[in-house]
Amino acid sequence: MDGPNETQDIIRSAEENQTDQHENPPPPPNPIPSHPLSSPAAAAGGGGSSSSASTTMARIVSRALPFASRSPQLGAALIRSAPMRCPPLPAAAPTASLLSWRGFTPSSEPSRSAPPPPPLPMPPFAGFLAGIRSFRRGRRGQSAARRAQPQDPIPSPPPAPKESEIELYARIGIDDDTPEDPEVLNIVEILKLNVPMAMKIALDGLLDSNYKTRDTSISDVGRYDKVEVSVLLCNDNFIQNLNKEWRGEDSCIEMLSMSQYIPDLDVPILMLGDIVISVETAARQAEERGHTLLDEVRILAVRGILRLLGFDHQTSDESAVEMEKEEQLILKSLRWKGKNLAKSVLDSGKRHTETSDGQVTSGLKRAGSLRFYRPKFKYIFCDMDGTLLNSKSQVTARNAEALREARSRGVNIVIATGKARPAVIDALNMVDLSGRTGIVSESSPGIFLQGLLVYGLQGREIYKRNLDQEVCREALLYSLEQKVPLVAFSQDRCFSMYDDPLVDSLHYVYHEPKAEIVSSIDQLLGTAEIQKVLFLETPEGISSALRPFWEKAIEGRARVVQAQPDMLELVPPATSKGNGVKILLDHLCISPDEVMAIGDGENDIEMLQLASLGVALANGSEKTKAVANIIGATNDEDGVAQAIYDYAF
Repeated sequence: MDGPNETQDIIRSAEENQTDQHENPPPPPNPIPSHPLSSPAAAAGGGGSSSSASTTMARIVSRALPFASRSPQLGAALIRSAPMRCPPLPAAAPTASLLSWRGFTPSSEPSRSAPPPPPLPMPPFAGFLAGIRSFRRGRRGQSAARRAQPQDPIPSPPPAPKESEIELYARIGIDDDTPEDPEVLNIVEILKLNVPMAMKIALDGLLDSNYKTRDTSISDVGRYDKVEVSVLLCNDNFIQNLNKEWRGEDSCIEMLSMSQYIPDLDVPILMLGDIVISVETAARQAEERGHTLLDEVRILAVRGILRLLGFDHQTSDESAVEMEKEEQLILKSLRWKGKNLAKSVLDSGKRHTETSDGQVTSGLKRAGSLRFYRPKFKYIFCDMDGTLLNSKSQVTARNAEALREARSRGVNIVIATGKARPAVIDALNMVDLSGRTGIVSESSPGIFLQGLLVYGLQGREIYKRNLDQEVCREALLYSLEQKVPLVAFSQDRCFSMYDDPLVDSLHYVYHEPKAEIVSSIDQLLGTAEIQKVLFLETPEGISSALRPFWEKAIEGRARVVQAQPDMLELVPPATSKGNGVKILLDHLCISPDEVMAIGDGENDIEMLQLASLGVALANGSEKTKAVANIIGATNDEDGVAQAIYDYAF
């Protein structure tokens, strides 16, 4: 962490300059004219307004003190919008959360008879710096004693400048909806040192600057005892809502700064305002620009400080040039990486990304940025055919990436499908999502065969329901007589009465176990327990003949389920995928309020109704879309990924 070293370099340089001033006092400086006061108090995109400069300070030196990273107050402007997660500050040590600046202002010499003022309390972390000051003051005292030895009287020296202290409250916080990402937490600690360093240089620059476009509402910080600023790190959702509330613009922005300065208010505290930075946008921009997230946050923090100090690059080309000049000066002084401001403004307007297949998608939430979002759900139950699988029966790279990202954020992915478990493992194995490190395996929970087989923790079977044997016999006879291909499912195995290209397609296209051909119905029913049977026919044949026939033939003994237009299934009565979800939730002691479900077919209706948020893909049946909370993109448009990015976080 480079922050402390940089701070000590600045302090040493300033201390040496102070020593030179005391030993060789310069002539009185010319007074610096102060500027009239006025106040821009409105929030600004990419920043706010207001600044401060001292007409009396000969030099500003920063001393960084530690303070709580999550202050109970972010500032008046954010109290309503940004609750902070933090422990309360200790009442007995108020200076522990301050960043002190020490300057010198002319004053009359104190009475020699008066008792010496009590020493300032020693704040934590300042022992080393205080030791340096004591050593140098000791040397100056010895030198003065040697000069006082001559016999001739020496005229009294001019009054020494009285030491005054301006304290900067720099509160660094994280929005409640942003997870405690290790990198972001580390940046918070670094900002505790970096913010006052940048503020010091910015205020030093105002003492002798002659910028034409800067708002000079704040011109004199010498009359204040304290200067306060806050920095909040958040995600895109938070800053977009804040941008809409403060500026009336319903769009995401990289940074907002909101001035709290009130002109002509005679108080000892100067409240500059609040700086809000989206770490998610910063992470995207850092990746695009080839530097770290810390580099980007530093740039945005400097930009926010300048906006609070009255710079505004949006008013004119000249103002943009002046703000960029000051920004680069601060960044170079601190040896931080910089970015051309005009180019940054153009980059910040890019809110879309192009995928590998040429499609343009929203960039507000995409892979790699979900770490800045807190999950809304503990579980996502996802269908396979027509949902996670596209029309080629494949899991796309973007869907796989979204599942990995959600899982890395602590969300449990559970497959709820009409498929057999081996089919799901095979399909997800193609994108490295099967096995013990994936989302499905023989030792993971899951719902298969339309909820007729449910596996719980460690892959243990917790529920199984078989189809009535007489219904099975009737369906097998119908297949033989009408020459309609049929596949019977028995846990991890499939059976059929004869070979057929459609039966083979169930294995080669849909990943189901290869059907075993049996010679007779009695042989099949005598060797396996059947959970469901599936007819393979054209969509027209199913809708015109097959479905009407079986709905009447099995009434009360079984039910008809149609997950795909060219497939018709017979399953036990009073069963559904939703019932399997409920059984698994009870087993895991999970409330439906913690569940998001994604599906497309009629067999997904009960599951979508049970979940707290049900998402039906646009390619789904009209009945399914009618009961869903959200209608997403199609399965060929990575509908699962979009649903996760948009609604799971």
